Amino acid sequence: MMANQPPEDDLGGWLAANGFAVAEGPGAIADVSRVRSLLLAAARDGRALTYGECLAALGHRFTRPKMRALCCTLDTIDEAGARAGEPNLAVLVVRQSDGLPGQGWWIGNAAKAGYTGPWTGPDAMTFVLHRQAAAYRYRWEDAGR
Repeated sequence: MMANQPPEDDLGGWLAANGFAVAEGPGAIADVSRVRSLLLAAARDGRALTYGECLAALGHRFTRPKMRALCCTLDTIDEAGARAGEPNLAVLVVRQSDGLPGQGWWIGNAAKAGYTGPWTGPDAMTFVLHRQAAAYRYRWEDAGR
């Protein structure tokens, strides 16, 4: 963290400011309630999280198998949210390299939303930013879960 940067500007500070403690054990990745809480805090703050940040918040370092397990949890969260009329939350979890969700998100979400463009580049970013904005604007405190 840089000296002139507020403590909540790094992931650890942000997690602490939002009431999150590091979860122990491998089950944290599949803890739908805990992952959803993390995503809701990010949505309320108007920020995306990288896959690595999500895994770190759950007490894990980034590995591809753990990322894939996290994606299964994200799918579960979004399926339940869709049934409740909520916007997509998994769109808030992005690759560090380009700020876009990974392939699994595109396969599971883009076609449902009618998007047929590329999964990288400016068109993809525009699509993702629109979906993220919907998550940021939604009144999550009114969500019934």
